[in-house]
Amino acid sequence: MVTQGAVSQIWESSRTWASVAPFDLVRLRGLMAETEGDARIVVALIDGPVAVDHSSLAVDRIRSVAGEDGAGCPAPAGAACGHGTFVAGILHAKRGSNTPGICPGCTLLLRPIFGDTAPVAGEDLPSATGEQLASAILEVIAAGARVVNLSVGLIAAPLRTERVLEEALQEAARRGVVVVAAAGNQGVVGGSAITRHPWVVPVVACDPQGRILAPSNLGASIGRFGVVAPGHGIASLSGDGGHTKLSGTSVAVPFVTGTVALLWSLFPSTSATRLRLAVTASPNRRRSVSPPLLDAAAAYHTLTQSSTKVTSL
Repeated sequence: MVTQGAVSQIWESSRTWASVAPFDLVRLRGLMAETEGDARIVVALIDGPVAVDHSSLAVDRIRSVAGEDGAGCPAPAGAACGHGTFVAGILHAKRGSNTPGICPGCTLLLRPIFGDTAPVAGEDLPSATGEQLASAILEVIAAGARVVNLSVGLIAAPLRTERVLEEALQEAARRGVVVVAAAGNQGVVGGSAITRHPWVVPVVACDPQGRILAPSNLGASIGRFGVVAPGHGIASLSGDGGHTKLSGTSVAVPFVTGTVALLWSLFPSTSATRLRLAVTASPNRRRSVSPPLLDAAAAYHTLTQSSTKVTSL
């Protein structure tokens, strides 16, 4: 079963902050100053529905695999809508908003798999099947996605489900579609069919000082192929039209997804393999269960060594 990323809501209030500290921690501000992203770079968000009528979202570059009615929130106060809108805000909020998005100039492709319906017995979060997730991955690839954001967790997956997911992730690898996924918040050492796949970039959450949050899952594949990104007290959009703060690995994922999208906007001819290596800092040399902190500026400078850039930083 796939669940929406486990996050903790720690603050709700007004529109009086500017959430720049997380960008500074992973040295994203330079990339964000250079570009808002290229509309040709399609970022797929597989999550809950998104409140596309939120005044802070750059709605002119949002489309949905599910059609015009598939992206909106039937229950704006629900957990699925709140989570989907929150992650969408980190990626796609207008730069002039109180919580500026990383890549609002890119195209955001929405593929909701969670709904605000009665939860499954024993589950606190909206859920979907692994087969539904695999189908969604294939759908967004077919729709032109270059990067896929998975702020989701996989639990209790039978072998047949793992095989279906592996096939979908293999298709992403074959098509050169970068997949960024939450490491999970169970505080365990291990992985899932998603985070163990060598093509996926798993993301661990950290506090404002760069220290890994205790609930974040770690593991051999997470340490080797993943990165750490801001995931504590992050400010973004809420489904009811306001703002909120959340924590967790699912919150950290869009920082990595957005970095990939901006780098691809600046270096459009770069291969997916090279871009992943730049963002994850040559993972083949790592053996720790803990990945390094995302460094967007270092990834940029790595790509400048052998790529043709469309503008100058």
